[in-house]
Amino acid sequence: MFGYVRPDVPEMRVRELERFRACYCGLCHELGREYGLAGRSILNYDFVFLTMLLWGDKETCDYELRRCAVHPCKKRCVCQSAYPLTVAAGYSVILAYWKADDAVRDSRGVKRLGAVCARRFLRGAYKKAAGKYGDFDLEVQARLSELSKLESERVPSLDRPADEFARLLSSAGLAAAESSRRALEQVLYHVGRVIYLADAYFDLKEDMEAGRYNPVAARYGLGGPDAPEEVKNSLLETMMASTRLAAAAFELLPASYWTPVTANMIYSGIPNMCRQVLAGTYRMIKRRAPKSPSATAGGTES
Repeated sequence: MFGYVRPDVPEMRVRELERFRACYCGLCHELGREYGLAGRSILNYDFVFLTMLLWGDKETCDYELRRCAVHPCKKRCVCQSAYPLTVAAGYSVILAYWKADDAVRDSRGVKRLGAVCARRFLRGAYKKAAGKYGDFDLEVQARLSELSKLESERVPSLDRPADEFARLLSSAGLAAAESSRRALEQVLYHVGRVIYLADAYFDLKEDMEAGRYNPVAARYGLGGPDAPEEVKNSLLETMMASTRLAAAAFELLPASYWTPVTANMIYSGIPNMCRQVLAGTYRMIKRRAPKSPSATAGGTES
């Protein structure tokens, strides 16, 4: 995915932040255990969020102290291997592989070369993950194929391409318990819409300069990389509407060990991200766990 779903660290209690860090590091170790260095290279916040949602109300989290290459001198508290971590790791490899494959077709020059290298680097990990999670792999391929078709047609719509990505993300709910699957799929669907719209606006300048399709530019008929305030306001209203729908579905999920953390992300982290993206203050970070509240009080992570 993209790394847009983050916690609002200044609004978290210390124990909630430590839980998030432990899950983040636990997913990193799970990616390394299952898929090696290729797996660890794709760690991002979005799949930590998915991990916690998949945990369910009957699962328990056990912790251990472990070192890693990023923190070789001091052991850190991490979540031990568990079903939600294993599933999220496999799903993240599958999506990362097909995202790289899509970039190979859509990019040129150095960026295309980087995508080719990323796809080759992930190929072995992808084959293992696809063998375990074939249904999710097929759904990702189908949704990305439809999304690619819409982008090649340069459709002047936000809803149609956003819907395809949202359906892709909602299919990650296949791994949830049957009793909560429908609600989780709705959470992921609406969060997926927010991620797609945020990413489209985040890439607006780069896409316009490269002459690539961008759904925001196509929808509002923009002739340059600078969006007027009325466009930003319209986008924010659309993104916040999807956030509210995600929150409504979230309330239908059973309370779990992770609820205080995921509630922070739903009710505060995602709305803050939307505002930062549209204000131009958002910074993309994929490999660093959140710092203390004092280090993030400015609204972006360093």
